[in-house]
Amino acid sequence: MFSGSWVAVVTPFLNGKIDEDALVSLVNWHVEQGTDGIVAVGTTGESPTLSNEEHMRVVEICVQASAKRIPVMAGTGSNSTDEAIALTRRAKEVGADSVLLVSPYYNKPTQDGIYLHYMAIADAVDIPQIIYNVPGRTASRIEASTMARLAVHRNIVGVKDAVGDLNYTSELIARTGPTFYVLSGDDSLTVPMMTLGARGVISVAANVVPSKISAMVATMSEGNVPGARAMHFELWDLMTAMFYETNPIPVKTALAMMGKIKEDFRLPLCKMSQANRERLRSVMIKMGLIPEEK
Repeated sequence: MFSGSWVAVVTPFLNGKIDEDALVSLVNWHVEQGTDGIVAVGTTGESPTLSNEEHMRVVEICVQASAKRIPVMAGTGSNSTDEAIALTRRAKEVGADSVLLVSPYYNKPTQDGIYLHYMAIADAVDIPQIIYNVPGRTASRIEASTMARLAVHRNIVGVKDAVGDLNYTSELIARTGPTFYVLSGDDSLTVPMMTLGARGVISVAANVVPSKISAMVATMSEGNVPGARAMHFELWDLMTAMFYETNPIPVKTALAMMGKIKEDFRLPLCKMSQANRERLRSVMIKMGLIPEEK
């Protein structure tokens, strides 16, 4: 279930409100393009600026629009264990198939605190749970030894590894074993991580080129390393462009260029600088995603 290309879908806004029609269109497009799963209200979905009511509305829309054609994973993490439990319960109620739980941010818990946090959520809500390890966002790294302790819980089924260190990924997979799902949290490391045993990716770039990311992951899953490597380098400029500025600024700008959403953010995120916008536009034209201006 937790393999392939999962898109960390953006949350489109229109005049500062959730653009529900655009979100439905995006989900339908991903189903058509071969995306394996939707991840709603993660970092790319601008979860920090959504109210709890908006948060669950986005999950509900994704669940209804997907109509069981592909699974929906809901971001329900928090640096408050009680809030994470409440969000996880609500996600299950509205029909999410699984949840993504970011490591507690800002309060910088110890490894024991991290362990107790995740165990409390796993004990409280019977739903498959993917841990999200992203030290660059949280200032809190989940060590591989801690992940191995957590992996024995039946509800903790995998991890989105966005540590950005293949040595860590190697230790993680060695410690957690073959039944624990490891998904890349970095598009540019998907192929290298899959050579070590990762099962796929939770992708930012799949918002823009869903069929291409899906094909790259499928090719790698089939054991065709040269083919997957060629696709990786074909997508390299775009994967890099998605991080010219803080995610999700570039990916939402790219989708706006494609006419799929409006270029609308919530502060403190803002529109892309003109210099980076032109760099992004050049990549989009090179990839054939938008026409070259006359």
